[in-house]
Amino acid sequence: MDSSTKQASSEVQIEMNKAAPLKVIVLVSSIAAGVQFGWALQLSLLTPYVQLLGIPHEWAAFIWLCGPISGLLVQPIAGYLSDRCTSRFGRRRPFIAAGAFLVGVAVFLIGYAADIGYRSGDDLNKHTKPRAVAVFVVGFWILDVANNMLQGPCRALLADLSGDDPKRTRAANALFSFFMAVGNVLGYAAGSYTKLYYIFPFSSTIACDVYCANLKSCFFISIALLAVLTITALSIVKEVPLDTKPEHHGNSIPVIGELIESFRDMKKPMWILMLVTALNWVGWFPFILFDTDWMGKEIFGGVVGEGKAYDAGVRAGALGLLINSVVLAFMSLGLEPIARKIGVKALWGGVNFILAIGLAMTVVVSKMAESYRLTHGITGSDTLPPDNVKAGALAIFAVLGIPLAVTFSLPFALASIFSKASGAGQGLSLGVLNLAIVVPQMFVSATSGQFDALFGGGNLPAFVVGAIAAALSGILALTMLPSPPPDFVNNSAGGHF
Repeated sequence: MDSSTKQASSEVQIEMNKAAPLKVIVLVSSIAAGVQFGWALQLSLLTPYVQLLGIPHEWAAFIWLCGPISGLLVQPIAGYLSDRCTSRFGRRRPFIAAGAFLVGVAVFLIGYAADIGYRSGDDLNKHTKPRAVAVFVVGFWILDVANNMLQGPCRALLADLSGDDPKRTRAANALFSFFMAVGNVLGYAAGSYTKLYYIFPFSSTIACDVYCANLKSCFFISIALLAVLTITALSIVKEVPLDTKPEHHGNSIPVIGELIESFRDMKKPMWILMLVTALNWVGWFPFILFDTDWMGKEIFGGVVGEGKAYDAGVRAGALGLLINSVVLAFMSLGLEPIARKIGVKALWGGVNFILAIGLAMTVVVSKMAESYRLTHGITGSDTLPPDNVKAGALAIFAVLGIPLAVTFSLPFALASIFSKASGAGQGLSLGVLNLAIVVPQMFVSATSGQFDALFGGGNLPAFVVGAIAAALSGILALTMLPSPPPDFVNNSAGGHF
């Protein structure tokens, strides 16, 4: 490498070590609102939607397995490539733009799955619509690929913009979590409003009933929001291009070889962080996957496609997720001062126990609902649960917003801090952390349906497993997770919090 190249690379590194102004970090973080709007719609509405397409409950988890499998490879590869991207538009921005475009393609396929299936030959009189399911699965695969292509580089860009300041890194991830909550609030509010399709009357077709048309209309708004936020952020925020691609060391295959080498060279703090994160997600994923289904079946006593109880429960679940997101937003804004006051380990360990208790309480509230139905001789699907049962279920949603804020923020901040201390690339390090998220999701997706069926069906067995995993995650966070380096202020920062 000649002297001019060395000088250019040095200038890039110096620029990347500077902390950006707050407004820049806010702009990049706001992209999370557009991404999470679409995810909120899926988490609240798509499990019932898949079952309406004819997929039984025990197989619904396998539909969600598509996401973790794609995330297993896409985010580490996207992170690796974004660390080495020499585009004149910057390292991270091309991946964020491509991811946003693919999100739009994916939600279009998901929203129009029933219509495309019907046009391709699905019989509307049959319970299962195989072509619609196939389109849905393709769209879901594309969506998760796109989200991983977008979110990984987006968090890596936030780490770049935070410079070498751990406080700024934690605050940037807390802002990302806050905007995820904003997207959730918008998405769940849209999902709980049953007449949104009036804005787009063409969304209702012979193959797409009112429920489907409302979902489709929500996705139209989702695409528009993500496009506006992404274009605004990427137009204003500028990256200094990487002039020379980092050299690949060793004889191993690029990307896969780098991943293997990153595991081989990974320090103890990162290993423990991945273990705590993995257990944390074993706790979260059953609830994220089946929360509205739990409201429809266990709390409201409904059956898919029979009576009004199940649909009312799903709408109540969407309201619960909306409340959860409001708590998530406020908690995200308070994470940085709380972390400074009680410490990172105590914060993460404590909220994992809150998660464990919340998941365990789903059993208590479900038994209250079941007892009410038995006591009053309710056997149909048209009678709704009493107010105290609904209030108890919604309270669980609200309380779980507290640990969710930490899950969306703290692990990523710690991964960035630990990777900076070891000199690893941000994109690849965050991609490696993503493995600790998607592997548990694959485990839960592959086993929850059979596990529930083994214990008589329903969602509670998976929730109990989640509670145990969350408690173990809390114990490990308190006893084994290393403390991050002490905070300091980078004098070259372009503004401070």
